Amino acid sequence: MKRVTGIGGIFFHAQDPAALRAWYARHLGVDVQDWGGAAFTWSDEARQPDGGVTIWSIGQAGSEHFAPGKASFMINYRVADLAALLQALRDEGCQVLDQTDDAEFGKFGWVIDPEGNKVELWEPPAGR
Repeated sequence: MKRVTGIGGIFFHAQDPAALRAWYARHLGVDVQDWGGAAFTWSDEARQPDGGVTIWSIGQAGSEHFAPGKASFMINYRVADLAALLQALRDEGCQVLDQTDDAEFGKFGWVIDPEGNKVELWEPPAGR
């Protein structure tokens, strides 16, 4: 079974998200959108878009979005079959959160790594 197929997103918290977003836009050229992040599109060997995207987003420190993890960041990994992977992780003794989410952007599940970091697993909708 394929497990992780790519990085779907990188999310982190900041004390002043607006100022940090502005810094990344000004100094590193990140195209920060009104929703608070940027979307980096994937391309194939010929540099043609292949439909994949990696999200980069800064949120407010103190948000519960990363709970029960304690880190100021969370990485979202693309996966091919979320349900099968979550079951395999449970069978392997990993701390898999019971909550899952099935939204217009795909299916989401979470596991806690041995250091206590919350890891988001994302199965994109078909064709993305």
